[in-house]
Amino acid sequence: MLPANLSELETIRDECHAMVRQRARLSAGAAMIPVPGMDMLADMMVFSNLLESISQRFGLSQRNLAELEPAKRNYVLLAAGRVGSDLIGQMISRQLAKLVLKKVGTKLLGKAALRFVPLAGQAVAAALSYRVVARLGNDHIEDCYRVALAMLDQSNP
Repeated sequence: MLPANLSELETIRDECHAMVRQRARLSAGAAMIPVPGMDMLADMMVFSNLLESISQRFGLSQRNLAELEPAKRNYVLLAAGRVGSDLIGQMISRQLAKLVLKKVGTKLLGKAALRFVPLAGQAVAAALSYRVVARLGNDHIEDCYRVALAMLDQSNP
C-alpha cells in the first residue's frame, strides 16, 4: 500500500535506510569469508532481497502495483520512468540484480582481486561490499521516495 501522508513516507524512508545499513553489513561480513565467489553470491542475494523489501515498504513492488487501479498503476510506472528507475514495480530477480551490480563492476572486480591479499585485502573487500550495497540500496530508496512523493502530490492537489 502506498504511504498515506508525508509523515508516513518519511518514516518508511528512515526505516529503509536502517535496513540498507544492516544488509550492507551482512554483505561486508560475507566478503570477509575467504571462499572465492562467496562474496559475489552474497551480494546478489542480499541486493535482490533488499530491492524487493524497499519497494514493498514504499508500496511499489510488483505485487503492490498489481493491486492498484490501472490509472494509478500507470501513473506510478510513469513517475518511476521519470526518476530513471527501471527497478520500481519489477520482479527483482537474480539476473536483474546482476545487471545492477554490473554498474559498479570495476569496484567488484577490484574487490575480488583484493581478497587474496591476507587480512588487509579482506578488510578492503568488506569495505567495498558495504559501500556498493549501501550506495545501490540508498539510490533505490531515493527513487522510491520520489515516486511515492509524486503519488502523494497527485492525490492531494
